[in-house]
Parts: sequence; C-alpha cells; structure tokens
Amino acid sequence: MFDNFDDIRGDIVARLTRAVTDRNSPLHTPVVTTADANARVMVLRAFSAEDWTLRFHTDIRSPKCAMIGAGAPVGVLGYDRAAKLQLRLRGRGRIETDTALVQQAWAESTNYARRCYLGDGPGALSDAPTSGLPDWAEGIQPTDEQVMPARENFAVLLVELASLDWFILMHDGHVRAQFTRREGGDWQGRWVVP
Repeated sequence: MFDNFDDIRGDIVARLTRAVTDRNSPLHTPVVTTADANARVMVLRAFSAEDWTLRFHTDIRSPKCAMIGAGAPVGVLGYDRAAKLQLRLRGRGRIETDTALVQQAWAESTNYARRCYLGDGPGALSDAPTSGLPDWAEGIQPTDEQVMPARENFAVLLVELASLDWFILMHDGHVRAQFTRREGGDWQGRWVVP
C-alpha cells in the first residue's frame, strides 16, 4: 500500500523511466493535450527524473507546435490498466528545433523513424488515404542521404512537469495523491479524495 509521498513519487519516477524504453509499458504512449483541448497519443522518448522533464518527438509543421511554441501549458495522461493506475501530469511545454538536444535526438533515431518527417506535414489535405510520405519512401528504411531533407521538419517537445496527480483504484479503497512543484524544485504532496 502506498501511504507516503516519497514512495508515490518513487513509483511515478519508476513508471516514467520504464516507459521510455519498454514499448509494452502503458505509459510509453500517453495522451498529450494542448491548451486548445486537442489531444493526441505520443511516444514518450525520454524522462529526466532530475529536472522532471518529458521529451517527445514531433513535426514542426504540426499545429501543436504553433500552439506550444516557446512555452504553453501541456497535459499528459497515462493509464496502466493492469495496475489500475492513472497518472495525470501537467507542465509547461516548449518546442525546440535547433539545439544540441534536438541534434542528439535526431542522431539517435533510425532512418525508418526519420522518414516520418518527409513529405506532407501533419493535417495536410489529401484526395485519397495517404501516409503523406513520398511514394519512394513507403515501406523502406531510407539512407542517411535520403532522409536529410526531413531534418528541417523534426522537432522536440519538452514538458517540464509542474504538477502530478497519481490515482490508484483499489478494492479496499482508492487512493489519490497530488503534487505541486515548488520554487527550488521540490514537491509538495497532498492527499485528495478520489
């Protein structure tokens, strides 16, 4: 039973850390929302427990990038069905396109993943079902040279977390805890009726 804030924060860190590398983790693909109430499933690419920052990859042409820009509220929702645990995370998002972190993220991506940033941008209209990729890129892993034009469309969404809401469903009584990040980086916890 989780009955103290340190254990719950530890559980959140463990789950987010695992979610980055474990494709089977239910938190690997959380729902990310922007201030305009648009929600989308995104792949969690990195989590820093040191500064409580989440990293996602995105296309700079995506409407969410214009919405978030250099700083805007972002919500992240994950649910672990087996554990009956809901995580609601809120923070300040920002889009980066030309930093060392973005270069590193691009370098660590496979060409198969990089090819997603070729072709038409997210939301572009089409007369027929389409991936948006150029015909030559469908179903292949392109070469480094072939994906180079995609780099200009690649961006990183960073979400610096400011509040955490941990809610577990249990037969003997649900438990919910919320945390707010204070100046200096430490967390203030409180118990909340589920």
